[in-house]
Amino acid sequence: MNISKLTLHMWENGISMKSTNPERYDVIHLGPYFCDLIIAGLADLPQLGNEIYGTELHMVPGGAFNTTYALQRLELKTGWISDFGSDHFSQFVLEKIKELGIDTTFFKIHDHHLCALSVAFSFQHDRGFISYMDPCEPWNLIEILETYRPRIFLVGGLEYGPAFLDFASAARQLGITLVMDCQYRDVSLSTPGVVEALSSVDLFMPNCCEAFRLTGIHDTAESARILAQFTPHVVIKIGREGSLAYSQGNVTRALPIHIPKVMDTTGAGDSFNAGYLYGFLHGAPIETCLKYANLMGGACVTGFGVSQIPNRSQLEMLIGQYDQMVAGTGELPRQPSLGLDFSISPVINPSSERAKP
Repeated sequence: MNISKLTLHMWENGISMKSTNPERYDVIHLGPYFCDLIIAGLADLPQLGNEIYGTELHMVPGGAFNTTYALQRLELKTGWISDFGSDHFSQFVLEKIKELGIDTTFFKIHDHHLCALSVAFSFQHDRGFISYMDPCEPWNLIEILETYRPRIFLVGGLEYGPAFLDFASAARQLGITLVMDCQYRDVSLSTPGVVEALSSVDLFMPNCCEAFRLTGIHDTAESARILAQFTPHVVIKIGREGSLAYSQGNVTRALPIHIPKVMDTTGAGDSFNAGYLYGFLHGAPIETCLKYANLMGGACVTGFGVSQIPNRSQLEMLIGQYDQMVAGTGELPRQPSLGLDFSISPVINPSSERAKP
């Protein structure tokens, strides 16, 4: 059975936004799916007119799938608002969603292509993307808030403008904690509407590069202080330097765990977010939330996509060994792959050029 028809069949049998007595969600997450093609083992970035070869190719679900799956692994009831189509990329991700038992209540399945693809070039220190996404119609988010009233509504990227402010106002009136990631946005605090948007959310979670871009200040603590003038609780991801939170005038830092070999950084920030929200929802101190987050993000980079993130029991075991994990004497549990993995012995020199005509 085609996965889109299966999902529609499930909706017709009662799993829909019109459910009369929905169980409360811990988190409802807004963000598009992506299918990630990750090429690793690259010697350098390609230059125009040249061609280089990697030694590994991995095809994994990505985009908002990453945080959604991580939250589910931590046994938080999570809904994901996303659109899918009839294209191969949508179908691949939907098959994985079915296999993993991810909640499909808020999915829209279209009978046309709705492609969302990222080609990631992955290095040990960072990664970059070339992405494509078909447009889709906006959702009635206020209706979802009023019907489901989750403990947290997570917006997957920096949103701003009148429609977002109306949505944020509805969330506040319903007592819903509004959390916003940043992702790459070519905006700053001087962009009209951005300050108003940041002032309407409860928790803002950029990485350090995104924070620097917004504030124009290349200092993590100072960027956090500036952002906290608008958002009361700011968390900044600093990669191999750990993480930092600014709340009620106080700065809290957490050291990163030691990772002997980084395989791929795709999804690390998404996994970090899930770890922080796990601690936040369980009433943990900010330092402990940062440690949960660092463990999730650190585990993520030991595999491709989010295949290596721990489950709840594993995370609770690891938090008790945090000092050892920082010192490099602890060990992360291994998890099965989530996608299609190919590894080759290179037969072509990575620096070779394809001959021009």
